[in-house]
Amino acid sequence: MADGAIIEVQTFKDNLKMKGEALILTGFPKKIVQLNELIKLPEWNEENLINLHEDINIPVPEPVIVNNCSPQPANKKRKLDGEIEAQNDGTKVFSFAAGMALSNKKLTKLINILKPIIKQLVEDSNILKMWISFMIPKIEDGNNFGVSIQEDTLAEIQTVETEAAAFFDQISRYYVTRAKLVSKVAKYPHIEDYRRAVEELDEKQYLGLWLVLHEIRNHYSTLHDLVTKNLEKLKKPRNSNAESLY
Repeated sequence: MADGAIIEVQTFKDNLKMKGEALILTGFPKKIVQLNELIKLPEWNEENLINLHEDINIPVPEPVIVNNCSPQPANKKRKLDGEIEAQNDGTKVFSFAAGMALSNKKLTKLINILKPIIKQLVEDSNILKMWISFMIPKIEDGNNFGVSIQEDTLAEIQTVETEAAAFFDQISRYYVTRAKLVSKVAKYPHIEDYRRAVEELDEKQYLGLWLVLHEIRNHYSTLHDLVTKNLEKLKKPRNSNAESLY
């Protein structure tokens, strides 16, 4: 049983090494070309950000007509014990034309395109990280220049992996922030600034998604450049001290 487990682990390491090298030599260049083509598409090059605005489907209700004979102000409510408590709940919206306040469909479409790309970068970074980790030799005194190249490259890959995972958090925070603003619009439908805040947030998110797409392309490019320039040292770190890290 123990011998079988050792063989399986060694097979896993060998397969991952082959996969990592193939990924950096052929997978990354293909991915860079694909991302460059995606960046050129019209939906990622919207010059007029006003085109991103979408109706959130929250109507402005008719003004409440207060009866002059009513002794109680419109912004007050009575508690059960007879005391008067200030009402600060805003204007209630009881019905929407289409049944719900809608997300921005244009941005949601871009997010759905971007999320698999982010996930792929996280996975590719993880494979590349393990590939280099398996090539680090045992600890010895001296002749560790190649090992330092491996460690520096590994640190760069780990940074890319962390940043890629953080892109998901940026997307979730956008939806939470937008939901809070839309709830403000529903609570105070007569205040235009809340509606404009939603539009400004959508514009900001579009620029953020555009930047994330370019950053992913740049990460693939820089990792490919770094690893290919130092590929010999990464694979055989203790052969020679003549080469240097780019």
